[in-house]
Amino acid sequence: MDRNLKILICDDSMLLRKKLTRELESQNCEVIEAANGKEAVMMFLKHQPDGVFLDIVMPQVGGLEALQAIREINSNAHVIMLSSAGTSSKLVEALKLGARDFIQKPYNDEQIQKALLDIRGGSANA
Repeated sequence: MDRNLKILICDDSMLLRKKLTRELESQNCEVIEAANGKEAVMMFLKHQPDGVFLDIVMPQVGGLEALQAIREINSNAHVIMLSSAGTSSKLVEALKLGARDFIQKPYNDEQIQKALLDIRGGSANA
């Protein structure tokens, strides 16, 4: 049996974090939450998750800066960017910085399930 994935969610919207947490927990994932990019980097260091769902636009430290820091910690980190409409130029930058994929908000359950399959397939610990 496959082990459970440890997933870090970083979004400044508590509602989105709670919704995504419920979806991931229903897929037997262990979930860690962060409200901004600075917290995300600290949580990544502390918990070494299998994957990260990272919002692009956040206060304090934004998603692109957090992505860079996470990729410096672990160049194989599996980071999936979450974005609202109107951030396409930032998405291109995120992919150049090493994000594995992006999901447009509002997302659907199938997008999250596909992302989990990709994380499981790309996880060195799987």
